[in-house]
Amino acid sequence: MTIKKAISLRILQLCKENNITINKLANLAGIPQSTLNDIVHGKSKNPTVKTIYYICFGLGIRMKDFFDSDLFSDLTDDDD
Repeated sequence: MTIKKAISLRILQLCKENNITINKLANLAGIPQSTLNDIVHGKSKNPTVKTIYYICFGLGIRMKDFFDSDLFSDLTDDDD
């Protein structure tokens, strides 16, 4: 699985677990909804660590908790 796909799936997973929408997460994280949509829909080729930090802040989790998922096992390079 590619890094960007794993990040996208993890965001969707965490939104589902917290019963919130992508729009709500964008508001909680203080980032534009378009930025979060681009990450989730694979349009963003390289989400920044800072953006992931804001997402974690919005979710009330630590970054290590964000990446503590089997989704991040066996990653491949993003070549698209």
